[in-house]
Amino acid sequence: MPVVAAAVCPHPPIIVPELAFGAASELDSLRAACLKAVDALSSADRVVIVGSAPASATYDAATGGSFGPYGAPEVRIGPGVPVLPLSLTVGGWLLEQSQAVALPRSYVAVTVDETPSHCLALGEEIAAGNERVGLLVMGDGSARRSDHAPVHLHPRAEIFDVTVAKALQDMDLEVLATLDPDLASVLQAAGRAPWQVLAGAAEGAALAGRLLYDAAPYGVGYFVASFT
Repeated sequence: MPVVAAAVCPHPPIIVPELAFGAASELDSLRAACLKAVDALSSADRVVIVGSAPASATYDAATGGSFGPYGAPEVRIGPGVPVLPLSLTVGGWLLEQSQAVALPRSYVAVTVDETPSHCLALGEEIAAGNERVGLLVMGDGSARRSDHAPVHLHPRAEIFDVTVAKALQDMDLEVLATLDPDLASVLQAAGRAPWQVLAGAAEGAALAGRLLYDAAPYGVGYFVASFT
């Protein structure tokens, strides 16, 4: 069955209030947009959280994640050993703050350099079952949007992110599917592979897109989108 709802969110650890410190209030709008998008997944039978990681893997609902490496060991998800990568840990945390918290969940990690064809095929596989799937797609835009970014400014970073934002607004799966992995790597856009999983999973789904947030407050492109 095609995906019945999807949410796209970024995964900066400072989205968690305990990690935001003095920046907590300036991230309120980002956090609110994420929770609005994730709330819409409550119409599904189960949620699959997809995010980038150093290695591809799948995890069940019991798998743990911790924000200990980022300064908040008291904030964690899941009862199991905390092995989830950051993107999936943030995704799990968002789900646990939302109206979709009670739904069964699973996690899928995809490498940042995975090929577009593999990402699309993975998305098709996620959507191939009989359950009504809600997809939570975790991914940041370019980390080279300003002189204050984690990596120095790149002249193509803003153009790349504008292209992604418009594709999310219009739910243009073809644009997402054809994002250049080499350019995304240069621009350090961690969301490229997860967005292409979304493109594969949402093919044929009767969903409309809404872009809820589009900004680069710390020189990194953050997008929030909802598809219902």
